[in-house]
Order: sequence, then structure tokens, then C-alpha cells
Amino acid sequence: MNGIATLLAISCMLLLGSSRLLVSIRMVAFQGVLLGLLPLFVAGSGHIGAAALILSITNIGLKSILLPWLLTKALFESGARREIEPFIGFGTSILSGVVLLAVSGYIVKRLQTTAEISSSITLIAGFFMVFSGLFLLITRRKALTQTLGFLVLENGVFTTGLSLGSEFSVYVELGILLDVFVGIFLMGIMLFHIDREFDHLDVDRFNELSDLAVDIASNEEAGE
Repeated sequence: MNGIATLLAISCMLLLGSSRLLVSIRMVAFQGVLLGLLPLFVAGSGHIGAAALILSITNIGLKSILLPWLLTKALFESGARREIEPFIGFGTSILSGVVLLAVSGYIVKRLQTTAEISSSITLIAGFFMVFSGLFLLITRRKALTQTLGFLVLENGVFTTGLSLGSEFSVYVELGILLDVFVGIFLMGIMLFHIDREFDHLDVDRFNELSDLAVDIASNEEAGE
């Protein structure tokens, strides 16, 4: 488990420092493979039940195959290749990632005094993924990168849930997976329509639409 948690944390660092959208999609797909293996390690050898297998197969199928394929298709349809001029630069993003990792470790250290944790390193990686997903959602301009941030956020919730352990965690995680699939599917449809109508995926440029609407309304009132 600790090795998988380390790889998950490294993949988040790469996401924070990468400007290439295709590389980012592949990193998220790689996370999907790791998360598919995680339930098997949590269950332990000789105790792998049907629920753990279903959770593993569902994770790999959705997060490492289906959703990355959908996002890659949206990427090639849009013609975008890089995240250009994010609100926070890539170097600063990596430094912020180091800070977020330290904050995650501090939170887990405080939790250890009040809760039983199966793997503290995995829990740290889970919190770090949640914070990294939120960071990508807030600091990136491309709608595609924000979609990846949402997926990383859910990956963090999944990892955190498995680390804390619960007899109902399998059912909860399967429900979350279904919600994520629907959410990413709808985001993919929105990406197609956004690119078709505006020829770009920069969501911050939508502010220009409100300014344009105000100018048109003002001109119409002046004309009357």
C-alpha cells in the first residue's frame, strides 16, 4: 500500500508541474490503475472478496480506460495541447504541492490521536490528492484541466475512504464512482460544445461575454 501511495503522490506532483494536457490525462489514467490495485492490497492476500474485485475492476475500467479515452477525444477535438498561462505558474504550483503535502501529513498526525488508521502514508496521499484536485480546479484556465482536477479530487476521496476503513466503504465508493462517471461524462459533452461554439477551452474568457452583453444593451438603449 505504501508504494502505491507514494506513486499517487508523485503523480499529483507531475500533474501540478505539467503544462501538457495529454500527459496530464495519462497521469490521471495511471492513478486509475493504482487505485484499482489499492482495494486488493487493503483486502490482503487470501481475503480478496467479490466486493474488492468489483471495486478494483470498476476503478480500472472507468478511471484508466473509459474516462481518459473520453477526455483524450475531447482534447484532440479541441486542438488544445497545453495549459497556457495558469493563474499560478507551474514552478510555484510544485512548491505549493510540497506545502500541501506537508499540510496533509500534519492533518494525518492529528487524526492518529483520535481515529484508527490502517495506513498513515496512504491517508496522507489521499488528503494530498484532494488538495491537489482543488488546486487544479482553482488555478487552471482550461476547462479540460479543471475536469482532471475534479477527477483527482475524487481519487483522493476514494483513497482516503480506503485508508480509514469501513465495512460500508465498498458501497460508498461504488456510489461515488457512479457519480463521477456521470459528472465526467457531462463535462466531456460540455467540452465539445464549448470548443464548437467558442473555439477555445479557456473558461476565464467567458467573462468577456457578460461585458459584451452589457455593451450591446447600452448601445440599444442609446439608439432608442
